[in-house]
Amino acid sequence: PASPKMASRGGETVSYVAEPKFDGLSIELIYENGILVRGATRGDGTNGEDVTQNVKTIKTIPLRLKGKVIPPKIAIRGEAMMTLEDFQALNKRLTELDKQIFANPRNAAAGSIRQLDPKITADRRLTFFAYEIMESETLEIDTHLQEIELLEKWGFKIDSHLKYCKNIKEAIQFHHDIEKERENLPFETDGVVIKVDNLQSHEKLGTRTRSPRWSIAYKFEPRKEITEVQDIVVQVGRTGKLTPVALLKPVDVSGVTVSRATLHNEGEVKKKDIRIGDKVRIKRAGDVIPAVVERIPEEGKQRSQPFSMPEKCPVCNSKIFQEGAYHFCSGGTSCPTQLKRAVQHLASKGAFDIDGLGERIVDTLVEKDLVKDISEVFKLQKDDFLTLDGFAEKSAQNMVDALEKAKSVSLPRFIYALGIPNVGEHLAFVLANHFKNLDNIMNADVETLQSIFEVGPKVAESIVVFFLNDNNRKVISKLINSGVNIKRAEERKKEELPLAGKIIMFTGELESFTRDEAKKLAEDLGARVTSSVSLNSDYVVVGTNPGSKFDDAKKLGIKILDEEDFKKLVGK
Repeated sequence: PASPKMASRGGETVSYVAEPKFDGLSIELIYENGILVRGATRGDGTNGEDVTQNVKTIKTIPLRLKGKVIPPKIAIRGEAMMTLEDFQALNKRLTELDKQIFANPRNAAAGSIRQLDPKITADRRLTFFAYEIMESETLEIDTHLQEIELLEKWGFKIDSHLKYCKNIKEAIQFHHDIEKERENLPFETDGVVIKVDNLQSHEKLGTRTRSPRWSIAYKFEPRKEITEVQDIVVQVGRTGKLTPVALLKPVDVSGVTVSRATLHNEGEVKKKDIRIGDKVRIKRAGDVIPAVVERIPEEGKQRSQPFSMPEKCPVCNSKIFQEGAYHFCSGGTSCPTQLKRAVQHLASKGAFDIDGLGERIVDTLVEKDLVKDISEVFKLQKDDFLTLDGFAEKSAQNMVDALEKAKSVSLPRFIYALGIPNVGEHLAFVLANHFKNLDNIMNADVETLQSIFEVGPKVAESIVVFFLNDNNRKVISKLINSGVNIKRAEERKKEELPLAGKIIMFTGELESFTRDEAKKLAEDLGARVTSSVSLNSDYVVVGTNPGSKFDDAKKLGIKILDEEDFKKLVGK
């Protein structure tokens, strides 16, 4: 962006106050007789949201102003934000619980302020910096710097980087100095705010709907590609698979803020020698998937210890076992995260398709100990849902009705809902077609299963091991006893397959599948997989490190899917 131009007032040099531009959520606070009575977001500049109870949980917002010189009524504006340290701590907790993380501190702050439950806001550890007295009765001050000093006396947190500048040259130099120190600041900032110091000039210059004319945001050049690994955490998936994830200092890559990247497995971390505190190069493979490309060596820097997988699950403390390149939690559905994802899988569209039973509700049900295994979903009563936030009589009844409706399910959907490792939606249909009933599948041996064209040794072993587990058999019995009715499977014609007639090409490395597994999955659903791109191609699925075929696809205008898009396409 262009630099602010030199400014003067009647031949007199204008002085300024400059400070880092906070990346958070603007909040207005109303105090009456020194007591905080209301907090609101800025909204559209005219109307905001009432967030009074939430802002009262922020420790850096005084509930009562300090000092003696306090007007009867006053409005304060400032920024609710999250420091980088608190942001990474929050994302670490969310990642370990297999919950959606925040892309950047601003989203985290905004999401925290708008929580329905103030306890969640309090747990998020927000910080508030005051920077403006908006309206006041009986207050007489002449400059913005006096405003800042008064706010500090009243008990507000003021940014220590703020600087009084005698002229615009000093303000611009401050911008350059802060940009150099940007990586060392405790919070996320994308520029410097430069404000005219004289308050009479504020009145003369006026204000637009959403921004004042006496202030300018002088942005930094966006950061690209290189960032810092601030932590490496281990995420637990539905099947118990442990995946190391790099939590990154947020960085702009091709216009998208990246704050995390999967490291796939322990072997991949060791191969690239990625450690906490390292500078790394980030790219979005095919402008889609964030990936850690390499470590950037820093001469003379003391590095942290090499990463290694934990011996126990970070969620449930169960023992970890290794299978090939991957590590797994042995806790099964006694692990809260595995149970949450298992219940969510049971409720998904390809399984029981329980309308309204989404991730947030599932997580709460498990956390409140209302669901201890997947079978207990169908034992939930109206009163159980009424104990959850957001449920009233009607919505609770609707949820019970949805559960009752979902109890009638086809055999393929039932098999898929069980979450048997390596058994997806299509293979569940193949098993149902071949064995016709659940007992036959549960009692099949490896040889019988391998005799089916689409079942290989690994899949056959997964199925046998799953049904030999006493706990799994008990859960199935409980599902049947809770009123689940398994309908007879029906044959599906090839032309009825969801990807019938579609032509797909894969390029790059996929995280959740080998190339052969992805190809087989697409072909099982009716698609034809090719090794080259042409005008006849329907989709090109892009993984990390894609080849020149990705460029060919873009030139030809072929629809490009990332791995998540492909999963949705095949119902995974």
